[in-house]
Amino acid sequence: MAEEKIKKVAKPAKQAKDGGDGGGGAGGGEAKSKKKAKGSKKSEPPPVYKRATPPRLKALYAAEIKAKLMKELGYTNIMQVPRLTKISINMGMGEAVSNPKVLESAVEELRLISGQGPVVTKAKKDIANFKLRVGLKIGCMVTLRGDTMWEFLDRLVSVALPRVRDFKGVSAKAFDGRGNFSLGIREQIIFPEIEYDNIDTVKGLNVTIVTTARTDDEGRALLRHLGMPFRSRAKEAVAA
Repeated sequence: MAEEKIKKVAKPAKQAKDGGDGGGGAGGGEAKSKKKAKGSKKSEPPPVYKRATPPRLKALYAAEIKAKLMKELGYTNIMQVPRLTKISINMGMGEAVSNPKVLESAVEELRLISGQGPVVTKAKKDIANFKLRVGLKIGCMVTLRGDTMWEFLDRLVSVALPRVRDFKGVSAKAFDGRGNFSLGIREQIIFPEIEYDNIDTVKGLNVTIVTTARTDDEGRALLRHLGMPFRSRAKEAVAA
């Protein structure tokens, strides 16, 4: 008898519970349907702009420079002609150890210069004299390939370098022995993407151009045809 009473008492409670769900179920279903309808409206992705023509310098390399290099270097196979592999841009910021905000502006400026998001570099060693510890953020860098690489090189040799004060050309000796060229730039304001009124400090950067050339002479010939303004050997001898 006690068990039957418990079942009789529990049964109306269950019905009441079901009734409550049924009464609120319609409202809950409507709310869920509204949420689904609201969530179904996905934000449209940003438009993707595809280049209709290749970069100017890349097209010039394929149309004219390859043939000139084959004749100049005495190659018989077009695959022997040196070509660009990548361009690395590095901006070291020792001031970031004491002032982290300087690094934020450096990252944004490097993004404007290269057209690609840079990577923050961290210290790998402890140096007590410079108050440097492992893991501290001390710079940023970016590696360019493909069309972005060609566009940056075109802007560098055609627009940025001629804006250097008292520019007399770049050194033709800054090769590593395997056809790769390194260039140091003291001021980032030579790039037209940087607005002088918006910068906090003048920053320098290093540009490394990696090629498939096997010797420095091959790499020098490639960059000279691409428009790199090398100083003549006579001027370098006088400067030395």
